[in-house]
Amino acid sequence: MLWVAIIGLVMTVLAVAVAGRRVQFLYKLATVGPPAPERVEYAKANAGEELKAQLVEVFGQKKLLKWTPSGVAHFFVMWAFFILLTVYIEAYGAIIQGAITGRANFHIPLIGQWPVLGFLQDFIAVACLLGLVAFAIIRLKNSPKTLGRKSRFSGSHLGGAWLVLFMIFNIIWTLFLARGAAAANGNLPYSSGAFASLALGEVLPASGLLEEIALLLHIGFMLVFLVIVVNSKHLHIFTAPLNVLFSRRPDGLGAAPEMRVDGKPVDFEDEDLDPERLGRGKIGDTTWKGFLDFYSCTECGRCQSQCPAWNTDKPLSPKMLILDQRDHAFQVAPYLLAAANGVEHKDTDVLALLDKPLVGEDGVIHPDVLWSCTNCGACVEQCPVDIEHIDHILDMRRYQVMVESSFPSEAGVMVKNLENKGNPWGMSEMKRADWIEELDFEVEIVEDKMPEGTEYLFWVGCAGALEDRAKRTTKAVAELLHIAGVKFAVLGPMEACSGDPARRLGMEYLFNMLAQQNIETLNEAGVKKIVATCPHCFNTLANEYPQLGGTYEVVHHTQLLAKLVDEGLLTPVTPIEEKITYHDPCFLGRHNKVYSQPRDIMAKVPGVQAQEMHRHKDRGFCCGAGGARMWMEERIGKRINTERVDEALTTNPDTVSTACPFCMVMLGDAINEKKNSGEAKESLEVVDVAQLLIKSVKGAS
Repeated sequence: MLWVAIIGLVMTVLAVAVAGRRVQFLYKLATVGPPAPERVEYAKANAGEELKAQLVEVFGQKKLLKWTPSGVAHFFVMWAFFILLTVYIEAYGAIIQGAITGRANFHIPLIGQWPVLGFLQDFIAVACLLGLVAFAIIRLKNSPKTLGRKSRFSGSHLGGAWLVLFMIFNIIWTLFLARGAAAANGNLPYSSGAFASLALGEVLPASGLLEEIALLLHIGFMLVFLVIVVNSKHLHIFTAPLNVLFSRRPDGLGAAPEMRVDGKPVDFEDEDLDPERLGRGKIGDTTWKGFLDFYSCTECGRCQSQCPAWNTDKPLSPKMLILDQRDHAFQVAPYLLAAANGVEHKDTDVLALLDKPLVGEDGVIHPDVLWSCTNCGACVEQCPVDIEHIDHILDMRRYQVMVESSFPSEAGVMVKNLENKGNPWGMSEMKRADWIEELDFEVEIVEDKMPEGTEYLFWVGCAGALEDRAKRTTKAVAELLHIAGVKFAVLGPMEACSGDPARRLGMEYLFNMLAQQNIETLNEAGVKKIVATCPHCFNTLANEYPQLGGTYEVVHHTQLLAKLVDEGLLTPVTPIEEKITYHDPCFLGRHNKVYSQPRDIMAKVPGVQAQEMHRHKDRGFCCGAGGARMWMEERIGKRINTERVDEALTTNPDTVSTACPFCMVMLGDAINEKKNSGEAKESLEVVDVAQLLIKSVKGAS
């Protein structure tokens, strides 16, 4: 056995050296860009939360198991890596002990002869083998050659995936060969439990040479696999737990991340601020967390399959957004690392590669890709390794908007309106209180301080105050709060846009200006609790204003109304005999996990027959208005709102309900087009959940 030990140890040293060199290269590349100290600080401060994330997402495979067949297969293959580490301890122990004593009957101290461990090793190896078969079937069934862009593997590096499956297969069959040969020679540590290995031992010949060759093959395939892993997409085996550890919690949704330079939040009043460093213009501007995202992408395409832009024939694939950056990073890596070490490049080709813009007609990412994103969060929700696609998009948008002044022209009108009038439509701030005149009761408007005894500030929002369809929701909510005896007040002309459209466009400076203005108004008025009808305002006020010192208790109107119904302060009695399908607003659902309350309200309204669309809740489909796309033309592919309405029509609804003014506008426009073409019944309309509730409550009074 001496020759086996020598060969095995030499192979191990060589493979570990090659893999170690690659890991060192990956680390150096990831740390070329700016730091991300907030990630480390958060992980330290929330150790319990991060531990839970590791247990649930990494070891429990929660996100992967949402896709049951592939999730179960991956669960067993992943756990095979953990459990079969004990087999490698036994294998190395066997070759070393064999070299010393001549007998390769090594077992792990204390647990090495426990039948349960032997059973677990064989069971997980068999399950892994079945998982490989499942993966092969899934990949063949979803091949881009037959499904084109409908395949979630479209754009993935398919050759590498098949190579890894082949290598794992080699590891498993050599494992059984080695254990079976050991059993035949009486060297297997387990006399029972290891059902497959013992069964093979019954049919294999008692041959020391076979056992030695099988051991070397098993170790050799593992070492080759190690080298392949650190040079392929399967690097995620090591980086995914780190990416989960340093991800934002509870996930990369809700608040957009603060803009940072050198790891510190940007102060726009700082005279020394270099505007060229705002956002990300080149690959070298990527933080190490961004590189962890690159390294962790498994190319599974779950994000791509759920993306509303990709599903309506637009060029944005969240997966390819990450892969294109990763491929470019590896291409430019030698020069980037050299430049970081002070080497000045004079070769024009090298300089062109280093200066290649992240976004541009000839850039890494085409502008149409960047501006197709609705920030709906479907990609982040589905990613099993916590890649934060929206963060990448926002950082690139910030550079394009604030440094390059390059963004869709229609959005420029919205920006000017926000700057001059404080709302995207450019209407006078005095019109913000016009809806109150249409009510038959008084609504208090805050002048300096919140009126005595007022519980909530009703944040009406730009759409709720100025857009005719959204005004109906505003009036319905005001009436319901009045009926329930909830004292509230509004800011009226003092209210400005929350800043969501500016921030999601990438105009961080304008967001900052609007947010600070509103925070000053809210703080001076003594506001503590806010109810908002717009999910975008709700998300911004609740999750993003704290970044600038504005911390309030913020609820969405569906949350408050559901609570009032449960408490008996609102009683829906009049039946609404309609089939209604509910559309989940992305910034209410996926971004803030508010799924049940709107449905609870509908469930309490007599006569309502709720019909769920195929894509709903965390897999709900966007209306197309998020990410500031409400104010941009949709020129490529099918309109997202049309796709969503087509899906709604499959439920044959009498009404489509939602809980967002943007969704009402987008879905309403698409339904009107369907009515004009005769594809939808004339009576079909889009209403807010609050409108359904007031209709039932007022009918009872």
